[in-house]
Amino acid sequence: MNTQLRPALTLFLLLSLITGLAYPLLVTGIAQTLFPHAANGSLVENNGKPVGSALIGQAFSDPGHFWSRPSATAPAPYNAAGSGGSNLAPTAPALVDAVKARIAALRAADPGNTAPVPVDLVTTSASGLDPHISRAAADYQLARVARVRGLAEAQVKALLDAHTETRLLGVLGEPRVHVLALNLALDRATIPAR
Repeated sequence: MNTQLRPALTLFLLLSLITGLAYPLLVTGIAQTLFPHAANGSLVENNGKPVGSALIGQAFSDPGHFWSRPSATAPAPYNAAGSGGSNLAPTAPALVDAVKARIAALRAADPGNTAPVPVDLVTTSASGLDPHISRAAADYQLARVARVRGLAEAQVKALLDAHTETRLLGVLGEPRVHVLALNLALDRATIPAR
């Protein structure tokens, strides 16, 4: 038995060093060298301070900012440790009530806007972390943001146009807007009128 225990322990220690230490260090070193931005969380900085990640949405409720898609993560919105959707059926009363409440909040923030509310402003994504909204969702909010900031709609539209990402390879996905990047550009361009 003793003759079998020594090779087993030796192999266990060797594999632990390879898979638990050497391999993670090698992969981390390669990632830091070739893809440092992604390896460090795709952080978005403002004035040298991290303010978020390009991969994770944030909740904006100030009417002078564009609002993100709702998040169903728990215990807080956009919780990367709790990624997931609400898992509610389209006919679930809880989902219907949540959508009605979100529509009411959007209407209250911009009472003059009678346009149909884009679906991504009132429903969560599958991950609950989506940092993007559709161009339609951004256009829906444009007049409110311009009015609250005291800007011409054309000025806000120019920023929106500059921050609209196109389809991948011209065919995959839909045009979308990264909400944090757009809001940071708005903050840099203006001092909110409040």
